[in-house]
Amino acid sequence: MTLGVDRAGSGPPLVLIHGLGADRHVWKPVFERLAAERDVLAIDMPGFGQTAALNHGSTPSPTALARAVADGLAELGLDRPHVAGDALRGWVALELALLGAVRSVTAIAPAGLWPRALGPKPSVARRVGRAALPAIPYLMKSPIARRLALTGTVGHPGRVPPEDAAALIRAYVEAPGFKAVNSAMRSLRFERLDDVFRAELAERGWIPLTFGWPSRDRLVARPRRLPAGSRSVVLEGCGHMPMWDDPGLVADLLLEGSST
Repeated sequence: MTLGVDRAGSGPPLVLIHGLGADRHVWKPVFERLAAERDVLAIDMPGFGQTAALNHGSTPSPTALARAVADGLAELGLDRPHVAGDALRGWVALELALLGAVRSVTAIAPAGLWPRALGPKPSVARRVGRAALPAIPYLMKSPIARRLALTGTVGHPGRVPPEDAAALIRAYVEAPGFKAVNSAMRSLRFERLDDVFRAELAERGWIPLTFGWPSRDRLVARPRRLPAGSRSVVLEGCGHMPMWDDPGLVADLLLEGSST
């Protein structure tokens, strides 16, 4: 699996995995900050950005996506890098930990920890966004339009520059893998969180796990219980994609989570 990737910096490798309906450019606000201390790789997941979808007929479950990403990271010559992801990709990062393919995991508002499968849900917003796509670059110049478009995922839409807001919407409505991945995600749960800490999953011992929970997240709720030994941080004033709300806070979280 050849992954679309942006890479910069030096130091311990840190792989950034974007959320559902985004691409690797969602990490733009923190990329340079992280590259000052890490060998940072922001990747596109299968079916998003510049990475091809899984083979036709394959169910793009988080487990299958994790295996494909692990293959792509091996192709890049990476051996157990630190990994961070938000939302669905936080789930994929946890699946990578189960494969023993990572050194640490930082999961921001990870999906899959809900008490029961969510079931199907029509994506009305994508249909509206696709119809309005030609006008999006002009609409996003309006603070009101940015607030209406991004308020569900960003705590402070006004902090997202117009061109970046347009790019976020374009990635969301144009991703060929969105429908299949969203359907697979909503039909499943991640039920092996405690297993991430079992020493036998990685030859070199247990895998450090850090959670980040945006205080203004409207999409993913914090579960009642997290594994003993994990680290949990509240990202105050941030929405579901906190890198746009407070880049410094998110960069610090990722650097601390990948410091072992």
